[in-house]
Amino acid sequence: MRPEDLQLLTTPGTVAVSGDLVLVSITTPDLDKNTYRGGLHRVFPDGTTQPWTHGDRDNAQRISPDGRHVAFLRVHGKSKPQLYVAPVDGGEPRQLTDLPLGAGAPVWSPDSSRIAFVARVPEHGRYGTTDEAPEAEAPRRITRLDYRVDDVGFLGDRRPRLHVVDLDGEVTEVTDGSFDVSDPAWLDDATLVFVAPRDLGAVETLHSDLYTVPVAGGSPSLLVTGAGEVSMPFVAQSSLYWLGTEFTGNNAVARNHGLWRAALDGSGATRLTDEETVDVERLSGAPVADASGVLLVVRNRGALELRRIPFDGGPGEVLAGTEAAVRSFATDGSTVVAVVSTPDSPGQVELVGTGVRTAFPSLESTRRVVELTGSASDGYPVHGWLVLPDGDGPHPVVLAVHGGPFMYHSWAFFDEAQVYATAGYAVVLPNPRGSAGYGQAHGQAVVGKFGTVDVDDVLSLLDVALARPDCDAERVGVMGGSYGGFMTSWLSAHHGERFKAAWSERAVNAWDSFTGSSDIGYFFADAYCGTDPEAQRAMSPLTYAEKITLPFAVVHSEHDWRCPVEQAQRMFVALKRRGVETELLLFPGEGHELTRSGQPRHRKQRFDAVLQWWDRYLKA
Repeated sequence: MRPEDLQLLTTPGTVAVSGDLVLVSITTPDLDKNTYRGGLHRVFPDGTTQPWTHGDRDNAQRISPDGRHVAFLRVHGKSKPQLYVAPVDGGEPRQLTDLPLGAGAPVWSPDSSRIAFVARVPEHGRYGTTDEAPEAEAPRRITRLDYRVDDVGFLGDRRPRLHVVDLDGEVTEVTDGSFDVSDPAWLDDATLVFVAPRDLGAVETLHSDLYTVPVAGGSPSLLVTGAGEVSMPFVAQSSLYWLGTEFTGNNAVARNHGLWRAALDGSGATRLTDEETVDVERLSGAPVADASGVLLVVRNRGALELRRIPFDGGPGEVLAGTEAAVRSFATDGSTVVAVVSTPDSPGQVELVGTGVRTAFPSLESTRRVVELTGSASDGYPVHGWLVLPDGDGPHPVVLAVHGGPFMYHSWAFFDEAQVYATAGYAVVLPNPRGSAGYGQAHGQAVVGKFGTVDVDDVLSLLDVALARPDCDAERVGVMGGSYGGFMTSWLSAHHGERFKAAWSERAVNAWDSFTGSSDIGYFFADAYCGTDPEAQRAMSPLTYAEKITLPFAVVHSEHDWRCPVEQAQRMFVALKRRGVETELLLFPGEGHELTRSGQPRHRKQRFDAVLQWWDRYLKA
């Protein structure tokens, strides 16, 4: 895969099924127009497809319980997503909403007559509600720590509200915006259940609970007090289910999400999956039930497995995702459909249990992925992957550390590794202690210990790769973003002799300023590093900047609020003043998610810059 091949990546997203109707959303980057395009496609039982809608970007499709209509989100150009509905048997989609900041994903009522959704409602005078330019708006008065979020923006002047719309397009606001809402579900035809912060967000909190509210409007009522964070409630088998974690205070990091159940009145809340070994991936979509259990996706050693959890709990049966990653799924009756990504495919639609898979046009070829295992110096098992270029080598090597840290490299297609391998680099992808999918204790192992066991694991897996004859131990670079950027900075300072150059992207370099500048800094730094300023300083790569001597690229997005740009600026200035060969690459208009969902042109330009950097220092 070359940088310009981004526009060849047709990636299936959300999926819905009702009877023999299977609809999948697809997305393709458009480099010429610097946007993403895609609509809904119908997938037939024989694996063939045909376009079902023709919007610029249609997604989040949901088929009504009676099977007669499809609701979905449509984006025209740079407009906000709005709700549309289309009859299953044909006809033009009708627009149901026209909201200034757009609508959220649709949730059908049991009787198929209404759709619930969440939408942010702006204060008058902001976000285009008047002709005033943004710079002419009144100042924001901020009194809370949780006042903004990366890739969303400021929060207090556009709180999310719960809405209901009927099929004639009559929209009703069910909540008033005095508290945050998310993840609505129908408890019955007259009642909605939703997620809100503890005590409806009276003070900053990481805890959330389940509340109910009448569809006709009224005051919310507490239904379930969560053990930590709750999300994605739904009703099945006359019970209430949801995903949740367990923690106290702000100790919310590196916690496995599990499946929970209670009676419809909220009593008898019970965790149905093991806290240590079952870690539910919420990015793959909300759980759904069939006749035999609850379907959800579990993170397991780099696999994202679609499992069916029995209604009374347990580890569940794996339906799809062995040495692969299930990105979305749906079920209707005995039919289960999943979007599955593999090392050589961004995604295929799989009719689970039938052997039928539908692939969309994409890359003609990909580079080989090899699983790596070994042991750290303390005997702890290490695991990851190696993506190899064509030819026998020995190839120059790039060690790529993932973000998080409670995230993971996986069996899924990884565009970055494919680009680097196509250019001739062997790419090492470690999942050190701190990563997700290896048990909660594995994720918690770096709490208060950044730069210790995680470093040991990363370097140990690198040594496994370098012991191969096709990897050149004399030409090794290190790179990563977010926590991976932190690790790149740390490794460059403490183990710089092992690398020829470094590429540190959207990094955390100093916990003291991160605490006050990041959208999550007010709790994240304390949770991972503790509250002692000296301990935080000891775990900050910037503290050891004088030890960095290798060529060092500092890469950041100007609008990154997760790891703010000051983290990059401080490292760049520290290195530049000491005469280190360094450069700062800043992407305008981008947030923390540049590499995954940034503007297509910026993604290609970043790939070009990465390859130029490694060509300069690893191929000479």
